[in-house]
Amino acid sequence: MRLRARLYALIRGFFAERGVLEVETPVLSAAGNTDPNIESFSARFSGHADAGLPLRWLRTSSEFAQKRLLAAGVGDNYELGRVFRNGEAGRRHNPEFTMLEWYRVGWDHMRLIGETVELVRAALALAGRQVEVKKYTYRDLFVSALGVDPFEATDAELHAALGDVRIDAAGLVRDDWLDLLLTHRIQPAFPADCITVICDYPTTQCALAKIRAGDPPVAERFELYVGTQELANGYHELTDATEQRTRFERDNARRRERGVAEVPIDQNLLAALAAGMPACAGVALGIERLLMAMLGTDDIREVLAFPFAEA
Repeated sequence: MRLRARLYALIRGFFAERGVLEVETPVLSAAGNTDPNIESFSARFSGHADAGLPLRWLRTSSEFAQKRLLAAGVGDNYELGRVFRNGEAGRRHNPEFTMLEWYRVGWDHMRLIGETVELVRAALALAGRQVEVKKYTYRDLFVSALGVDPFEATDAELHAALGDVRIDAAGLVRDDWLDLLLTHRIQPAFPADCITVICDYPTTQCALAKIRAGDPPVAERFELYVGTQELANGYHELTDATEQRTRFERDNARRRERGVAEVPIDQNLLAALAAGMPACAGVALGIERLLMAMLGTDDIREVLAFPFAEA
């Protein structure tokens, strides 16, 4: 707990030196996260109907609200706050956890990688840890680690690259196989005393990132790991409201295919994008994951005052 307090002080000092404004946004929203791989908690407001829609969603991230602030002209901002994800509990997940999320106006994802690495290195130094940094494109990582081109390989070649890893293949699509290769074959080999950064993902894994034309086109996105633990996920942010609506609707279509409930689309975010959100890059970093890296543990319960089972 003392180390967490020191980490919060470091984070606030880090952004104060850079003129990035700390903000606070709602935890309850009339819209949810449509990502089919994330499940939200919901709550129902029992007050007067004029107050707004009664069904509310606990945020899985502060992203949408912070982007609305960007569109309103707030400029560079960060939030350090609690977020919630349903169905995730165990050694590496807690349904309630802390996220640091920040946005830099006029930056792309490559520039933001540098600042993210700088912050993570400063945090690790609080615990006496020194690390090197290795950066790969998604394509180069797969080729160097597995000898497989993730953009060109056939589905059969992706299946073969899993080696002796055995899973139930029913219903899996190409991106599922790529994720399995990353989590089961590549990620476990990341060096312990190293920050590993992966950038420029397949366009099918664009999430809320811009797509850069090329051969092949890529999603301008990055992930950052310390050892084998994923800590951060960042984007050169999508600013096109029409494209963002299409992606939200595609997410809900996938939810229907999987037989899970659709989630209300954030119309306030879409209106903010349509009004004009500035070009920017943003990143979300899990505080508990960072504390785990600082302390050298793979059990999230060791960095929580009271884990879910005891809350």
